[in-house]
Amino acid sequence: MKPETRMFSQQPVEFQLKETSPSLGGEKIVGGRRVAREKAGAFDLVEKMEYLFVRVVKARELPAKDITGGLNPYVEVRHGNFKGTTKHFEKNHNPEWNHVFAIAKDRLQATSVEVMLKDKVLLTDDLVGLLRFDLNEVPTRVPPDSPLAPEWYRLEDKKGDKVKGELMLAVWYGTQADEAFAYATHSDATPAVDAQILNSYVRAKVYHAPRLWYVRVNIIEAHDVFASDKSRIPEVLCRARIGSQMVKTKAIQSRMPIFQWNEEFMFVAAEPFEEQLVLSVEDRIGPSKEELIAHVHIPLTSVDKRVDDRNIRPKWFNLKKPVAVDVDQLKEDKFSGKVHVRICLDGGYHVLDESTQYSSDLRPSAKPLWKPPIGVIELGILTADGLHPTKTREGKGACDSYCVAKYGHKWVRTRTVVDNLSPRFNEQYTWDVYDHATVLTVGVFDNCQLGEKSFSSNGNKDTKIGKVRLRLSTLETGRIYTNSYPLLVLHNSGVKKMGELHLAIRFSVTSMLNAMYIYSKPLLPKMHYARPLPLLQQETLRHQAVQLVAARLGRMEPPLRKEVVEYMSDAQSHLWSLRRSRANIYRLMSVFSGLVAVGRWFGQVCAWKNTITTILVHILFLMLVCFPELILPTVFLYMFVIGVWNYQFRPRKPPHMNTKISNVEQVHPDELDEEFDVFPTSRSPEIVRMRYDRLRSWAGKMQTVVGDIATQGERLHLLLSWRDPRATAMFMVFCLFMAALLYVTPFQVVAMVAGFYVMRHPRFRHKIPSPLANFFRRLPARTDSLL
Repeated sequence: MKPETRMFSQQPVEFQLKETSPSLGGEKIVGGRRVAREKAGAFDLVEKMEYLFVRVVKARELPAKDITGGLNPYVEVRHGNFKGTTKHFEKNHNPEWNHVFAIAKDRLQATSVEVMLKDKVLLTDDLVGLLRFDLNEVPTRVPPDSPLAPEWYRLEDKKGDKVKGELMLAVWYGTQADEAFAYATHSDATPAVDAQILNSYVRAKVYHAPRLWYVRVNIIEAHDVFASDKSRIPEVLCRARIGSQMVKTKAIQSRMPIFQWNEEFMFVAAEPFEEQLVLSVEDRIGPSKEELIAHVHIPLTSVDKRVDDRNIRPKWFNLKKPVAVDVDQLKEDKFSGKVHVRICLDGGYHVLDESTQYSSDLRPSAKPLWKPPIGVIELGILTADGLHPTKTREGKGACDSYCVAKYGHKWVRTRTVVDNLSPRFNEQYTWDVYDHATVLTVGVFDNCQLGEKSFSSNGNKDTKIGKVRLRLSTLETGRIYTNSYPLLVLHNSGVKKMGELHLAIRFSVTSMLNAMYIYSKPLLPKMHYARPLPLLQQETLRHQAVQLVAARLGRMEPPLRKEVVEYMSDAQSHLWSLRRSRANIYRLMSVFSGLVAVGRWFGQVCAWKNTITTILVHILFLMLVCFPELILPTVFLYMFVIGVWNYQFRPRKPPHMNTKISNVEQVHPDELDEEFDVFPTSRSPEIVRMRYDRLRSWAGKMQTVVGDIATQGERLHLLLSWRDPRATAMFMVFCLFMAALLYVTPFQVVAMVAGFYVMRHPRFRHKIPSPLANFFRRLPARTDSLL
């Protein structure tokens, strides 16, 4: 067994992390270091991929093709089996496309590329003209070279004769470092994708998630509020709403038109602030039935911002009555009601929009509070191998995969590689790092938005293939980590490996001193400690924040779908899972396993299992008793030596999901089915009853353990409470005797006698419990007060 396995639980080989040695930037990576040179380039964490780029800019002076003189032009680029088309224009003789096509160099199948300009008609598209380019004459361009300037080319017919019309374009060889790579139409995305869908769902994209703020609303009171029904005492409440978030105060009855609540609520809002705070004063006229009295709309752009705990002055807002159809009623309403509210945007908090265990950003909402970055994390998404087919196309398995990486406010999405179970991405991205106690998340998904005729078991939702979490604090500075990560997904039937994802990661810091200093700073902004939010409220706000981020990213082009955002943010991590509960208990047992092992070893010392070891422990104990000033230095020196010894066995790979720690290897199928059940449940009453009985049995055991621990603690608390007068009197006499004994006896003597008594030879021991243990077990507890 390797020494490294002492720190991590073993799992099957197919689920383990594998170190790779790819050629990044044209150079071999071995052991996290470059073989050839140390100088880094702009795309030095990905394998070099060469492409043939064809940029179609525009056309001019195109001829008329029909009787009316109209022309519906579009451009088609052909090379071997590749065919890419631009959009067409209706009746335009001088169209502009500015469309780029990228053909992988390893897929070049001919010695030339054809660019044809066609007229789109109902039956068969007519050829207007074409151009042929010999690939041996195409120039090569590599950044930071200037972009290749497009040129005007006279169109030709199939025989090579010049025809009317010119086409401006540029053809060159380049790599994924080219600026045109991000918005180009790729040859690995077009076989099954319609040209109209291509631009919306296939291209790579960098997203910037909105900056989130907490909105604190303190509803104090309302004046001059009159209900429509004068024959009864109104029961008035105030409802607050921002977008889909809605809360309400308790209902208050009052004969006067003054209602006081003084209740505080928290909302989540995103920049730019498009929503409004809507306050509605309502009269409860029946169970779950309210009648609107008046309301007010408050734009969030007019709300004060604060970065600390300073007091915000409340404001009065005039209430508007709902639309009235009776003109006489409008004349009778001489006074308008008012509501007294304290509103502010709390910028001193960090809005939690992801699982707290996997946070990628801990900065507060207010930008003036941000500290300078301490480093940079670079990610190279290389390839994926052996992806499991997620759909069927033309009778065989297929997968249209893309990757999403998330860190802080920046989300990135790679291009979709269509119909390929071993896609090559080779895209590199960079993020600024403000705290290394954060996690970079990379997910792989199947694109189900391409509109082709295929069958997917997940419907129209993008299917999750797996994800990888990378905690920055576990990475060595400056080292390039190149590993193959297994993509593990938990299904109703158990854990399943969906493939492998090859990544290259490098974490660099600007100042090692600043990186060390961060360890002494609070993890969250100051407001989380000055005015902490309740845990239940944090979970509610986190759910609202995830929904808000998903809605904003879903409005971008191409949209990042809701199921992708929720999966990357671990939106379902708070739901009940018997498997996770067992895993956490096993983790807790593992934490205390060291203490248990020490206790077991000390028990063997006391039992004289090994005479030499016991004698050495006695000698060490005598030294510490005689020289107590050596105790703390010895402890810290021992921990230092252990750390030095473990350095040679330090982990050389980033941590990854462990199936054994996750308790998925021997989990019951019904427990997994329960974990994937919706909330509220959709299962039959018989299954729910069975699961409830199982939960009761499992919780009963936990209840017994917790009760036993509470009993021991209560015995200590009740020791001097005279609950048992005889026991308390005996303990007081014992305390008085021990106080006198310890006063006249040196501490070293007392410690020596106690230590020798505990480690005495088995010949002087008895199998029955000691008098002190018997005395403690006879003490009363509060179990007698339980029903």
